[in-house]
Amino acid sequence: MTVLPVFDFPQFVAAFDAKRRERGLDWFEFAGELWEQSSDLNAEREDDHPLCGGAVSRLGARGETSCQYALFMLRWLDEAPEAFLTGPVVDVGDTRLPEPGPDRRLRWDLPRLHTALNDERREQGLTWAQLAEQIGCTPARLTNLRSARQADLALVMRVTQWLGRPAAAFVHSARW
Repeated sequence: MTVLPVFDFPQFVAAFDAKRRERGLDWFEFAGELWEQSSDLNAEREDDHPLCGGAVSRLGARGETSCQYALFMLRWLDEAPEAFLTGPVVDVGDTRLPEPGPDRRLRWDLPRLHTALNDERREQGLTWAQLAEQIGCTPARLTNLRSARQADLALVMRVTQWLGRPAAAFVHSARW
């Protein structure tokens, strides 16, 4: 079985919580700052719902989050998700995420991730079941990336590491 690094979610939460406390922000102020990173886009998209401070404060207890939701915190921290990997981390080169302006948000392109994964799977002559065993999930979790809007951050980071590519290769700055 392939040994892949693990996304250290407690370390991730500790990083944004420490910076939040250092800046003297309560959870609702923190959620507000995360949301305001895209202030111009938010003003245009009146149907969007701001981040909830209560939900953000419970992330540590949940122990996981979606890859899309995590981008708000990663942007605020100015960190790539690879900064929170532990174990045998693959050197994937430049991991810097795109720098969106206030008129954009960072978004994972999960169909593109699925295409890259499927191409590499075929190249290596693996079935979805064999690949899922290497990545440590079910085959459905991998095949569902093709049409998914969200996936858990830990999974997409195992996939990018298995591919030997930076997460940034699958994240773009979007107006939506």
